[in-house]
Amino acid sequence: MTIMNRRRILGTGLGFGAALALAACGRGPGETGTLRVGALGKVSALQQDPHANLSNDSDFLIASLIFDPLTVPGADPTVRPRLATSWVTDPDQRRWVFTLAEGATFHDGSRVTADDVVWSLRRLRQIGGESKVPVPPEGITADGPGRVVLTAAAPNSQIPLLVRLMTFTVKQGTTDFTKPVGSGPFRLESYRQGNARLVRNDAWHGHTPRLEAIEITMFESVDALSNAVLGGQIDLASNVGAIAGRTAAGRGDLQVIRRPDDTAVAIAMRTADGPFADPRVRTALRLAADRDALVAQAFSGFGTVANDILGTGDPQYAKDIPLRRRDADRARALLAEARFDTGATYQLVTKEEAPGEAESARLFAVQARDIGVKLEVVVQDSGTFYDRTWLHAPLYTVNWGTNDSVLFYAAKLMSSTSNRNETAFADTEFDATTTAALAASNPGDYARAIEAVQRIQHDRGGYLVWGMADGIDIASTRVKDLPTLGGFGRVQLERAWLAS
Repeated sequence: MTIMNRRRILGTGLGFGAALALAACGRGPGETGTLRVGALGKVSALQQDPHANLSNDSDFLIASLIFDPLTVPGADPTVRPRLATSWVTDPDQRRWVFTLAEGATFHDGSRVTADDVVWSLRRLRQIGGESKVPVPPEGITADGPGRVVLTAAAPNSQIPLLVRLMTFTVKQGTTDFTKPVGSGPFRLESYRQGNARLVRNDAWHGHTPRLEAIEITMFESVDALSNAVLGGQIDLASNVGAIAGRTAAGRGDLQVIRRPDDTAVAIAMRTADGPFADPRVRTALRLAADRDALVAQAFSGFGTVANDILGTGDPQYAKDIPLRRRDADRARALLAEARFDTGATYQLVTKEEAPGEAESARLFAVQARDIGVKLEVVVQDSGTFYDRTWLHAPLYTVNWGTNDSVLFYAAKLMSSTSNRNETAFADTEFDATTTAALAASNPGDYARAIEAVQRIQHDRGGYLVWGMADGIDIASTRVKDLPTLGGFGRVQLERAWLAS
């Protein structure tokens, strides 16, 4: 039986007695005030429905503070409680029971019940599909007022991780979110065109937030966001990128928060058909990559090289697999063996979505010339990219955050049955080892299966994962206890405070 509870979490940080003492003391001097946060977003993509596609960082930040998901990201373990305080599973790891926080209430004072959670999860599943809720609708049920049962179609050891952050709970029957009522640490006071003011929820079931309010301002460009924090108009620029981080590094009134393993920037190579179907060709392209140069130039040095495996922040990431380095001679030999047509020009489609993504495509195209591969870089807007290119093109760039689970990416992006299989990868051995990892009931079996998953991905998968970008936040030195986790862990601002 697997169990997770707040006692274990407290045991890894503050002692249990110290945590109780802190809760009893409440907020101390200098711990109040309003935090002014800037985040990226576009007016054309504004979205207040927490179950819809929240493509704006600003919208996701607002939703994450107003609403409670079942679980949130952690360091080690990578899952921490939020609305669910504990969870247990049966020996088959199909039936998971989540116990909700006692005393959890919505901002209008009404109690959060299992029926609210069930309704929210089923709605999220209907809107977002299996990638958002990894169990069928009929597998989402209530077991009394304070317990929710998720029953997967097959054994799945990763259910608590797969329901992190996205599983925002709303009141049963809610479909209008212009005046949202959540159960999170802050409640909405005002909202206008992506800009919001949130005030502290003193009745939150978790620790009492230390800030009185958070004001979120949406910026449509990285330049505008970085200029605002450099000029003192905001206290925190969220996910502002490496160039701004380098500018702020010498400022005594600012701090640069580097969140490692924040975003994987990779090249997806279609494996089912087309010019990159031969695994020798894919290996050749990986050997063409000068990873150190890509990190230095595309990320301005704010990042690390990667080894063609998604999930670098996973505690069981296979660091013993030798790092693939540039070898142009070997790459040319593999292309010759595969009879690859070096006389043709191939499109590498990219987008200006993640910091350094489009720049990395241009840099790699130059590096690929050394092995005789001519690439034409095509930059598309995100709408066109996801409508026409994603899941279909032979060669394109992708980016993924929250890279702390190898198995999440294996199941969602590389399984032959996945509807998000970016490289059209179909490998029976890979499917079998992924299934074995999901079903593993003891640490030894899991470790063996997850290592096999990574070796297959490294040897013959469809990704060229050359680097991991650090997440870069810039904040006033007055801002304390900001999150340092990669990916969407950056939105967990409920512990932040302002020094006087």
